[in-house]
Amino acid sequence: MRTADNRVDTMLALYGSTLSGHYAEGEVRAIARAVFQHRLGWDAARLELGRGERLSESELLQVYQPLQRLRAGEPLQYVLGSVMFHGLDLEVGPGVLIPRPETEELVERIITSGTPPTVVADLGTGSGCIALALKRAFPLAEVHGIDISPDALAIAQRNAGRHGLEVHWHLADMLDPRFELPEGTDLVVSNPPYVPRAEEGTLTEQVRVHEPHVALFVENDDPLRFFRAIGQTAHDALPKGGHLWFEGHYRHADAVGEFLRGLGFAQVDTIMDLSGNPRFIHAVR
Repeated sequence: MRTADNRVDTMLALYGSTLSGHYAEGEVRAIARAVFQHRLGWDAARLELGRGERLSESELLQVYQPLQRLRAGEPLQYVLGSVMFHGLDLEVGPGVLIPRPETEELVERIITSGTPPTVVADLGTGSGCIALALKRAFPLAEVHGIDISPDALAIAQRNAGRHGLEVHWHLADMLDPRFELPEGTDLVVSNPPYVPRAEEGTLTEQVRVHEPHVALFVENDDPLRFFRAIGQTAHDALPKGGHLWFEGHYRHADAVGEFLRGLGFAQVDTIMDLSGNPRFIHAVR
């Protein structure tokens, strides 16, 4: 480890010079703040007031270590090992997608939409973020998180343990014709893979290189594959008045809605996200 000295200002300057080719200046500052917060417990005010302070060798190592991984393009959330989602501090790693703000918005819409569910099925649960947030919001509900990846389920289980939330985890392929929802399910939610392979080049290096492709991409010739399979399964299994919620691609949200109407759902709505893009699909059986 080579630094001119162990002052906080020097370390912040090192972050700037090391990451300037990978991130905009404002992003570099935000990354440095996040590292100091996560590794040393310093909030933004403490960091600003302490710019002239000298760090101990241990403190210096704590904030220096993430730089190599960040310079290699690894997402900050993987480097730190956790992310905040709907008030929950969740472990994340290369085996799961990093939860996005849009997914938090989906959870909030479900929570505020009406009658509490009895049995929830989260299909493609990943880190367990949706399942765990819904379990915390609906403590009396039986919640199931389902994924095809054993690595993802291992992370989801650890996240449940760290927050003391009881969720049932299942290894299953939701595209398998034999796949069935847990008995009594009255709320199905899914943020399935929905980015066409043709759009891979439009994604940032952090996403394209480091996040799991199995959770991101669908083939160009069948971008609605997961929505059709889940929609059909939900239509066949949900009781009258049961709910289905999707997060989807803004270019395909309307097509998903039309498909669900064709299946015979009693009510289907396409909902804009906070950026004004059609993002969420809500259907009532």
